Parts: sequence; C-alpha cells; structure tokens
Amino acid sequence: MKLNYNWMALLCVGLSVPLVYHLATRNQRGGRPSVRFASYNLALNRPEAGGLLAELRGGESVAAKKLAQVVQRARADVILLNELDWDEAAEAARVFAEQYVAVSQGGQDPIDFTYRFVAPVNTGVPSGLDLDRDGDLSGPGDAFGYGRFPGQYGMALLSRYPILEDQARTFRELKWSSMPGALRPDGYYADEVWERLRLSSKSHWDVPIGIGTRADGYVVHALCSHPTPPSFDGDEDRNGCRNHDEIRFWVDYLTPEKSEWIVDDRGVDGGLAADASFVLMGDLNCDPADGDARREALLALLAHPRVQDPAPRGPGGAEQKLKQFGVNMQHHGDAALDTGDFDDDPGKGPGNLRVDYALPSSDLIVADAAVFWPQSYEQTLPLVLTSDHRLVWVDIARR
Repeated sequence: MKLNYNWMALLCVGLSVPLVYHLATRNQRGGRPSVRFASYNLALNRPEAGGLLAELRGGESVAAKKLAQVVQRARADVILLNELDWDEAAEAARVFAEQYVAVSQGGQDPIDFTYRFVAPVNTGVPSGLDLDRDGDLSGPGDAFGYGRFPGQYGMALLSRYPILEDQARTFRELKWSSMPGALRPDGYYADEVWERLRLSSKSHWDVPIGIGTRADGYVVHALCSHPTPPSFDGDEDRNGCRNHDEIRFWVDYLTPEKSEWIVDDRGVDGGLAADASFVLMGDLNCDPADGDARREALLALLAHPRVQDPAPRGPGGAEQKLKQFGVNMQHHGDAALDTGDFDDDPGKGPGNLRVDYALPSSDLIVADAAVFWPQSYEQTLPLVLTSDHRLVWVDIARR
C-alpha cells in the first residue's frame, strides 16, 4: 500500500494542535497564568536534633524521595511544608529542596524552588515552666510548643517566585493572653504562667511573594501556620483551646477592626491590609464537621468575607472511608475532602479528617484545587503513605 506522507504529516500536525493548545492554556484563566499554592505535612520529624538533616544528606532517604515525588507530581509553585525539623542554618529545608525536589524522583520532572523562607518555631523551646504538671520543667510538654528539641515539627516555605523576605512578618513570641476573649483553659494555668505563654505552638507567618513580571506583577501573602493538635491533654482541654485560638488568630488578622492586639516579632502591630491578596495554608488540625476540635474559629475563618474555600477533593479520601470503616462511618463531612489518614478504631482515633488547607482570598480567581490522594489501584498510592497527611493544592490567578 502506497502512503501519502505529505497528507499524513498534515494530519499529524492537525491532530497535535489541540494538544499544544491545551498544554499552553491549562494554567490560564481569563488570559492570566495561574499559580499553584500547596500545603503538605511531610511528617519528616525525628526524635533527636540533627537527626533529620543527617538522614537527608546525600539524597538517599527513601521517605524523602517519596515525599519529593508527591511534590513533583503535584507541580506546586509555592508550597508550605509542615513537620520538617528546623535547624538554625535552615539546612534541612535546603537539602530537601536541592537534593530531593530538584532531582527527578520516579521519572518526574524536578522542581527548582529557588526561594525559601525558614524561621524559628516554638516547638522544643524551653519555657522554664511546668506546663504539663509532671513536676519536671525540662520535658517536651514544658516547651512553648510541644517538642523534644528546638525546631522539632518545624515549617518551611518553598517558592519558585521571589519571596519578599524583608516584608515578612512572624508572630512566634505573641502572647496567648494578649488575645481578647482568649479561651483560657478553665482552672489550669496560674496567672503568672498564663501571662508568659505564647499563642503559636510553632509560629504564624505572613510571607509576601511576588508573582509575575514587573509589568504585570502582583503580591500574594502566604499565611502559614500549624496549630497544635486538639488532643493529648485532659478535661481542661488546653490543647483544644489553643488550637481554636491559633486558628482564630487568622480571623482577627484578616479583620482590621479586630487586629489591633496583634504585634509581630519586630514590634509592628496590626493585621493584613484590607486590599492584600493571600493564600492561607497549613495543617490546621481541625475539621469543619468531624473530630473533637473546637471548630468555631475554623468555621468563622471559612465563612470570612475575605476567604474562599475551594473545597479541594481527592478520590482516595472517599474510598478509604469505606475501606477503613470504623469511626469514619460516624462522620458527617464529605470524605472526599479529607486530608488526614488517622486511626480509625472507635475510642482510639478520630478517623480520617480534613485538616490541611489552602484558602485563597476572595479577590483571587480559583482555577482548580485538589487533594493528592490516589485510589488503591493507582501505582502512586504507596507514595502518599509515607505521611499521615495528604498534599492539598489550589490554583489561583489575578482577576
């Protein structure tokens, strides 16, 4: 059979046009490129200071390779990493970015996160107080944030876009008692202890990021935090109260008339400018419908006029609810929104919950959003089992 190669070539070119168009416009909304913001609790915490860095060096950590592949598959442009142990030189964050995410994992395209923001956290920092009432002032429960050493369960922000570090604000030293109407655990902390406690179990960050070019650029504030889990306490619910107020911080920070009490670590007071764009990210350790957290602050945040909830979904969440059963069957929320895979035994764990968030400001366009939670038949499922959390992302664009 004689083929007309000229005709075949034209046919191939014609068939390729839709694909090229799709690839060129898949991140376009309203003529503007979208930017993917993501939040991921890596569970890269280790029991000793320096342990994580020693594991990561050389690029051979099996766990870190899997986690980096998840980041590469999600194609994040800006990502908050929770539970990445902090060190003073920010080496763990640098090594993870350069030796894992910037190196192809499982055949995926690497991502060069040129910009990084890492700052101290309260976990493991001695308070000099017997906060857990065990008669010892030196345990992990007596730190300003639970931790065996300073920086355990730390945070890092990685970005492909310039971080305006000189404009960043941190609120690590902000006193819990300075919050109007704070949920002080009933009868638990004496006045002299209460007045010294810090609100953030890790920290709260406001990190501005420059998106686009000088001719058509804009700034998006990455609002980052990782509130304490609302558990591991007693009837006084001290962790539940703190989790609530760590989330409420953002409600006040976004509300000019309620933000007068807020002072950052440089001594600058006030909240976020009323016209500022943002994406609020982090493992908030609170589900809007299920679990035992005090969810009033979270519901207020989700309903805030400056916040939009893209309600990212993943197919694995709904599947695992049915496969794991247990306490999951008592839940009321949509399991496709879940981001945490926790103990399902009734009386032992809370089951799977939605605890990780990427919430854009209402002035931005939401192009897409998802939870990276594959189903059981997908070859990528073993990757996500390295952490008990799932990566969540949102694509945003300027209006």
